[in-house]
Amino acid sequence: MEKLAKARSKLLESESNQTPTITPETREQLRYVAKDGKCRVNLCHISERGRFLSDIFTSFVDLQYRWFLFVFMMCYIVTWFFFAVLYFLNAFFRGDLEKEKPLTTPEENLIDHAPCYLGVDDFISALLFSVETQRTIGYVSMVSPSTVSPSCHEGVVLVMTQCIVGSMIDALMVGCMFVKISRPKKQAETLLFSRTCVIANRDDQLCLMFRLGDLRESHMVDAKVRAKLIKSRQTAEGEFLPLEQTEINLGYETG
Repeated sequence: MEKLAKARSKLLESESNQTPTITPETREQLRYVAKDGKCRVNLCHISERGRFLSDIFTSFVDLQYRWFLFVFMMCYIVTWFFFAVLYFLNAFFRGDLEKEKPLTTPEENLIDHAPCYLGVDDFISALLFSVETQRTIGYVSMVSPSTVSPSCHEGVVLVMTQCIVGSMIDALMVGCMFVKISRPKKQAETLLFSRTCVIANRDDQLCLMFRLGDLRESHMVDAKVRAKLIKSRQTAEGEFLPLEQTEINLGYETG
């Protein structure tokens, strides 16, 4: 009993000192790991940032939602404008944007002035044609019909290329959006931890105790709890370890 009392006096302080006196904001700033599981260590001065581009899919999914939605929209907008410029330049070099000159017979007019893109006479109409082609909208009844002439081979190739590129972008964006939404990061919002942990006697032993609970009605299946102790330590060789992580035994074999 004397040995137990001495150990208790070394580890426990007075009741007044056990009660937290700092504000919640200060206590949150002093945390090494937040209660939602995020590490509060900021990575800086990374010299090899090109490694993130080697796995661009994961890097894109890890972006914040505002940057994720920005890249999502820019992928479509850039491709629309890029192919609109190609359509406009093709029509410009073919002379389809020039005003038609009156000819003697209608047959000569059809032969000499067969436009590559019907209904495309400026950049705005080329942009609309690009959007309609990639998104397969086709506002035939609302605006002038836009289509490609069979005699314009380069126009057919551009339309085929844009359809393939658009399908690839759709597959990539839908996959990224699904992975982004299905990540259980927000699940930690309904997991509550006790505001403070306590050291008290349990079966004549000093134990570190804390509580956690789930607010959702649906129970988590095969849930595992792990705890780590993070502290500084100096090895026998004199090396100083500022943030050494040690697993805490919670009474389970696999956590």
